Amino acid sequence: MTPDELRATCLDLNGATEEFPFPRHPEVCTFKVGGKIFALTTLTASPLTVSLKCDPELAVRLRAAHPEIVPGYHLNKRHWNTVTLEGGSLPDPFVRDMIEDSYDLVVAALPRAERLLLDWPGEATRGAARRSE
Repeated sequence: MTPDELRATCLDLNGATEEFPFPRHPEVCTFKVGGKIFALTTLTASPLTVSLKCDPELAVRLRAAHPEIVPGYHLNKRHWNTVTLEGGSLPDPFVRDMIEDSYDLVVAALPRAERLLLDWPGEATRGAARRSE
């Protein structure tokens, strides 16, 4: 995945924005939804990496299965993974799934009104689960 593909994948998600919030590190790019970060990267870095939020149990399994996935760099290592994208060893659809999972974790934690504004597909699933309880 190239830097342009990474940016496009993140920004294709409903309500996603790109920001550069760290004045001391202006090259660090964040992708946010509802004001919360779901992806963090330096698009000009080599190798290209992206840090993504992840379910803690899944994070451990992904790290064990893929040497390109390590605990989040300068982040809560229980909830974040840093993924090396260069070298093509992780297929792009797999990386897209990880980005979408990170986005979904962040959106799921937003207030319901914000989730509804995003037209998030997961909201229908959440509603169905509550009705069946």
